[in-house]
Amino acid sequence: MCLAMAIAAASLTLASGIHAAESSDTVVLGDPALTAGIPGEGPLKLEELNKWLADPANHKALKVELPYGLNAAAGQITGLDANPMTRAKIELGRQLYFDPRLSSDGTISCASCHAPEFGWAFQSQFGIGVDGQQGNRNSPVSFNRILSGAQFWDGRAATLEEQAVGPIANPIEMANSHEFCVETLKKIPGYKVQFEKIFGDGVNIDNVGKAIATFERAIVTGPAPYDYYEVVRSFEQQFPADELEFLEEDDPELYKKYADAQEKAKGMSESARRGREIFFSEKGNCTACHAGANFSDELYHNLGIGMDVEKPDFGRFEVTKEEKDRGAFKTPTVRNVTQTAPYMHDGSLKTLEEVVEWYDKGGHPNPYLSDKMKKLNLTEQEKTDLVNFMKACTGEFPVIESGRLPQ
Repeated sequence: MCLAMAIAAASLTLASGIHAAESSDTVVLGDPALTAGIPGEGPLKLEELNKWLADPANHKALKVELPYGLNAAAGQITGLDANPMTRAKIELGRQLYFDPRLSSDGTISCASCHAPEFGWAFQSQFGIGVDGQQGNRNSPVSFNRILSGAQFWDGRAATLEEQAVGPIANPIEMANSHEFCVETLKKIPGYKVQFEKIFGDGVNIDNVGKAIATFERAIVTGPAPYDYYEVVRSFEQQFPADELEFLEEDDPELYKKYADAQEKAKGMSESARRGREIFFSEKGNCTACHAGANFSDELYHNLGIGMDVEKPDFGRFEVTKEEKDRGAFKTPTVRNVTQTAPYMHDGSLKTLEEVVEWYDKGGHPNPYLSDKMKKLNLTEQEKTDLVNFMKACTGEFPVIESGRLPQ
């Protein structure tokens, strides 16, 4: 009976995939009400913004919960002590994220390189900025950032707020200055009134960073077939087949949780289930870096990518100047990875199949290669199974309004 109660408690959120909020100030990230914009159509009018800002509920600090599956990483939530989330701040950050007026020529927004339609990354090998300038790194994803402190592939930004304003002044990305960006925003009445009401001290680059970071923290992945399969797997490991057969009669409520999980785990094919076993095994060794509910240890590793050229990108080393960090880059999440090709910091691997091949061969040998890299000697079927498992780690993104900007 204790086992059944434990399984039931662990699966209380399965009917909806998210934990129900207990009060009006508690929200589950992924709720479209947070990111779908101020209701209405067309550009945001000043009267609409003033009405929105006049509602005290939009300025209350929110207690946030993560969607089912990702909620196992609740202890990793970062940044809210210094920059509490409010509905008004999320909405302001949404506007700024999609507004190309933050760039020098009004052509590039945050979404130009971190686009919802491309898994909050981009389909090009490298980021592309003002005048078609091309960087030397692939666009990292901007979802599940609430679980991450240091940002960028090399961790050079200590916080999400710092990261949010970095591209504005990058000559290859938005090619602007923080000063000119602030002056531009001050001239837009809809922004001016929001910054004054939300922050008190008006438009400045620190507040721009706080708003964008708050919006980005609201972008999270919803539960994936993998998450529901874990519940199915738990049931099937703990209950013998003959007991499961009679569970519907003996405990209809508990059986319903099992049946609901089975339905939502359909994306975990037999191949994906075998891939899961490889992923979590010593043979696959994937969780040496892709650990936890977000499948990332948030650390930096040299996989040998790009180390076979005359002048390699040394990544984390350029930040720390420590020899051990030469060629090391941050571990990305596996969640929704099927939507974020191409892969690796330099976008050199175009498919998940290529990624698995790279790991299978143990990467490219170099003096700084991570000790976690080793030849896997997988069969062709095992490689396919691994890819199918990663595909089953895909959940829904929040509904986003990308238009409706102040004029």
